[in-house]
Amino acid sequence: MDGLTETNLRALAGARSFERGLGYLDAVTGVQIGDGWISATVHGTERYGAELSQDGPEGMTGTCDCPYGQEGNFCKHLVALGLTVLARKDDLPRRRRTARKRARSLDAWLSGLSRDELLALVRDQVAEDRHLRRRLELRAASATGEPAEVRALVRELLDIGPFARYGYVEYADARAYADQAGQAVSMIRQLTGSDRAADAIDLAWEAMNLLARAADRVDDSDGRLGDIGADLADAHRAACRAARPDPEALAHRLADRALDDAADLIDIDPLDYEDLLGAPGMRILRERAVEAWRANRTGWAEKDLMRRLAKAGRDTDTVIAVHAADLAPNGHTHLVIARELEAAGRPGEALEWAERGIRDVREQEQSLAAVDTALVDHLCDRYTEADRLTDAVALRRDHFAARRSLLTYRQLRTAARTAGRWPTERENALALLRADAGQGGRRGGSVLVDVLLDDQDIDAAWQTAAETGAHDDQWLTLADRSRTARPADALTVYRRLAEPLTGQTGNAVYERLVGLLLSMRDCHHRLGTPDAFTAYAADLRAAHTRKRNLMRLMDEHGL
Repeated sequence: MDGLTETNLRALAGARSFERGLGYLDAVTGVQIGDGWISATVHGTERYGAELSQDGPEGMTGTCDCPYGQEGNFCKHLVALGLTVLARKDDLPRRRRTARKRARSLDAWLSGLSRDELLALVRDQVAEDRHLRRRLELRAASATGEPAEVRALVRELLDIGPFARYGYVEYADARAYADQAGQAVSMIRQLTGSDRAADAIDLAWEAMNLLARAADRVDDSDGRLGDIGADLADAHRAACRAARPDPEALAHRLADRALDDAADLIDIDPLDYEDLLGAPGMRILRERAVEAWRANRTGWAEKDLMRRLAKAGRDTDTVIAVHAADLAPNGHTHLVIARELEAAGRPGEALEWAERGIRDVREQEQSLAAVDTALVDHLCDRYTEADRLTDAVALRRDHFAARRSLLTYRQLRTAARTAGRWPTERENALALLRADAGQGGRRGGSVLVDVLLDDQDIDAAWQTAAETGAHDDQWLTLADRSRTARPADALTVYRRLAEPLTGQTGNAVYERLVGLLLSMRDCHHRLGTPDAFTAYAADLRAAHTRKRNLMRLMDEHGL
C-alpha cells in the first residue's frame, strides 16, 4: 500500500471529508490487511464496511457502503481507516505476514479434507450466505442446465426491472445492477469451460444486445457497464476459439455488429477474430465493409470498419479515401490524413493535405476562426522544420487575427522571434487588440492586458487596465508585479479586492483574504505607513472576531 499517505487521503477526500474523518478515528474496528488492500468496519450513523486498495504504484482507491460512499465518493470513513492504518504503519509488515500465513494454513487445511467433509463445509456456507448460494446455483446451471434454463437465467441477470425506479436505474442502484450483470458474463464463460462453447457463442450475442438496451436506462457514471461489456466481448472471443464456428457465418455476424451504430457499448473488433475467419471470412468481411461504405460514406460505423480493415492491410490509399470522403469543415480530417501519410513515409503529400486544410477552411469560413488549432500547429511545425519561417509567421499571424487570445499571441511571438521579425509583428498584433478595446469590447481590452503582462510590459498593462477595464485576477497580477514600483496603486487594488471577502465565510475565503492582508502590509511598509495597516487590521478583527478560523489564520501570520 505505497499509495497510502496522508497527502493522498487528503487529495482523494477533499478538505471537508478529510477533516470530518479525523473525528472517526476511534470508530474504526476489525482492521484486516491483505496484499494491496485494507478493510475495516467504521461505526457512524450505522456500521459501514470500508476498504482501501492499491491503484497503481503510487495511487489508491476506496469503497465504502455508506450512502456518500455508494455515490462514488471518497468518504470520511475511508479517511478514518487510512489514518488509523498510518498510525500503526510500523505494525503493517507483521500483519501482512500473519495474513499470508493464515491464507496458507487455510489452503492446507482445505486440501486435507475429504470429499464428504468438503461437501459438508460448502453446504453449511451455502445455508448461511445467500450470495454464495446464488453464485454456486449459477455455476451449477452453467455446467449442467438445459440451454433454455441457462438462457432464462442470463436474461434474468441482465433485467433492470428489480433495480429500476420508474423504468430507470439511478446511480445509487447502478452498482448492484452491474454486479448482477457481471454474473451473466461468468455464466457464459462457464458454459465455454463446460464444453458447451457453441451455446456460449449464441448466448453471448444475445447478452450483448440485452446489455446494450439496458445501458440506455442505467446511470452508468462510473463506467461499470462498459467494463462488463468488455468482459462480455472477451467471453465471446473465448467461446469462438473453443467452438470454431463457420468462418463465413461468423464474418457476417461480426460485420452486422460492427455496422450497428447502436452497438457502441461493446466494442467488438472483427480483426481480433482474423485467425478464426481465415481467408474466406476476411473476404466476406471486406466485401461487407466496402458495400456498406459505398452506400453511406459519412456513416461513423461504416467509416470505422473500412479504416480498421484498410489499416490492418497497410492500404494507406484506402484509409485516405475513407477520410477524404467526409472532410470536417474545421480541417481536422485534413490533419488526420496528413498524419497517416507521414506515418506511411509520404511527407510531400502530407504537407499538401495540411496546406489544403488551411485553404479549405479559409474558403468556407472566410477566416481561420473555426480552424482546428492542431492543424495550424502541425503545419507551422513542418514549415519551421523546412526553414520556411516566413510561411510559419504568416500562418500564425492569420490565426491570431482570427482568434485573438493570449495563446495565439504567444504562438505568433515564438514564430516571429525565430524568424527575427518580432518587433514589427508585435506592434501589428497590439494594434489589432487596441482597436478591439477602442471599440468598447471588454474582451479585447482583457486580452490586451494579458498579452502586455505576458510581455512584462507592466506600465502599459496598467494603463490599459485603467482605460478599458480588467477582471479581478488581472488586477491582482498587476498589483503583485507593481508593488515595489507603485505601492500606493497596488494598495488600492488589494483593499478593493479584500472588501467583498470580509462579508463572506469559509476557509478558502479566509485564506484569500489573509493573502491580500499580507500584501497590504507590505505596501504600507514600503509607503512608511505601518500604523495605518495596524489600525486597518485591528478594525477587521473587531468586526469579525466571531470568525474563529479567520482569527487563527491572522494570528499565524502575525496580523
